[in-house]
Amino acid sequence: MMLYNEDSARAWLAERYGEAMSRLEVLVAALAEENARQNLVSRPSLEAVWQRHILDSAQLLHVSRETVPHGAWLDLGSGAGFPGLVIAAIEPNRPVTLVDSRRLRTDWLARAASQLGLTNVEVILSRVEDLPERYWQVISARAFAPLDRLLDVAARFSTSETLWLLPKGAKAQHERDALCADWNHMFHVEQSLTDPAAGIIVGHLHRRAEKAASPTRKRGSSR
Repeated sequence: MMLYNEDSARAWLAERYGEAMSRLEVLVAALAEENARQNLVSRPSLEAVWQRHILDSAQLLHVSRETVPHGAWLDLGSGAGFPGLVIAAIEPNRPVTLVDSRRLRTDWLARAASQLGLTNVEVILSRVEDLPERYWQVISARAFAPLDRLLDVAARFSTSETLWLLPKGAKAQHERDALCADWNHMFHVEQSLTDPAAGIIVGHLHRRAEKAASPTRKRGSSR
């Protein structure tokens, strides 16, 4: 099922998340107002905001072959709030942590969460590399970094039970296939509901495979 326009996107959301629609309406209005001050999203994408941003975020609760676990959700490089702020608005009892390294973005995220009346949102101004180690049940990142780089900086936040949900656009399958053998993972690519060319990397990361140690050279041995 593909949802290509605003009417179908809103209908899909209303059918599943009717109670959250008023919060999502507030988010859409606040986003349009803030976008006049700082470039949160491209102006053309605001004309299809329900499809391009709201539904594109909400679909993460549905695309996995597994049930998305309940529990704390970490969204890295949250920027305009997608997908993390949308998830928090849909599931106001789920703790959601939004991380971004840009103060203008984190100021916006905090204001938006307040406008939506959300008490389940934690906003952190930080580089991912500087975050203290802690485990989450779900980790998402939208257009944050290539998969190998993302795992390098964020694998320490995950256990083998953590579900990763990573919208990757047209590069999803390539990034998944290009992941080096150092990573012991069970990732697959799901089709996006909003773009026929886009994919979402979904799955679990077990651990980084141990590299074989080089044999110790005996002192005085020849090369």
